[in-house]
Amino acid sequence: MTTEITRTVRVHADEVEHNTRRGGDIRTTLSPRTVGCTSGFGGVLSLEPGDFITTHYHPYSEEFLHVVSGELEMTLDGTPIGLGPGDSLLVPVGVRHRLVNTGKETAHAAFHLSPLAPRPELGHVDVEEVQRPQEPNPQVGGAA
Repeated sequence: MTTEITRTVRVHADEVEHNTRRGGDIRTTLSPRTVGCTSGFGGVLSLEPGDFITTHYHPYSEEFLHVVSGELEMTLDGTPIGLGPGDSLLVPVGVRHRLVNTGKETAHAAFHLSPLAPRPELGHVDVEEVQRPQEPNPQVGGAA
C-alpha cells in the first residue's frame, strides 16, 4: 500500500522567519504552522560566540538538542553541560535551561520539542528577561 503525500513535508530554514527574541537565530522549520504536524515541532538555531538563549522551561514538552558545529554549554537547573559537534542532549519536561555559545565560532544545532502543549502560548515559560522583548514569540501553532 502506498500513501500519497498531500501536504508540505520539506521546509528549508531560509523559508521560515527567524526569531531572535530569546537570543540567537532560531528557525522553526517543522511545526503545526509550517507542515501541519501534530506531535511536536523543531528546527535549527545558530548562536554567535558569547550569545545565549535566555533561561526558560517547557511545562509540557521534552526538548531534544543536537549540536552540528561549535561549542555550547547548556545549563540544566543550574548544572552546566558542555556540548560539541555530534553531541545530543535531552532537556526533560519542566527543567529550566539556558544555552550559551562558549566557543570562538558560530554554533549550529537542531532542536525538537514534543509533545505539543495544549495551546502554543502555554508551551514556553521565560524565567529570565528575554533579550529582545519587542520581538514576537515564535509562531509554531495554527495555520500559516
